[in-house]
Amino acid sequence: MPARFKRECRKNGCHTLTSNANGYCDEHQSELYRYDEKRLNSCKRGYDAKWRKYRRWFLERHPLCNICGAPATVVDHIVPHKGDKELFWDINNHQALCKHCHDVKTVREDGGFGKKG
Repeated sequence: MPARFKRECRKNGCHTLTSNANGYCDEHQSELYRYDEKRLNSCKRGYDAKWRKYRRWFLERHPLCNICGAPATVVDHIVPHKGDKELFWDINNHQALCKHCHDVKTVREDGGFGKKG
């Protein structure tokens, strides 16, 4: 099988060339795995059956992305809840977004997916 073409690491600011399948160089790939090992799973972070039922209800009432007007697929926490259950369930802290706008917002707010802190 031919070798993969090398590309720059997906980590912002890292210009190391890599052929790793996930797009991260060896250094940032190991950081990503360390972060994932410590991170609680989605249910333990509150995204359980109750949240999924609420999400369906919210998106039925807010079917369009609050930013671009495309069909909404994500209920976004306007202010990150960081484990605060009251803020997590505060309906005034929720907005409907499409996946693209949610991803852009997340990267803008915390510098990228998986960033510590």
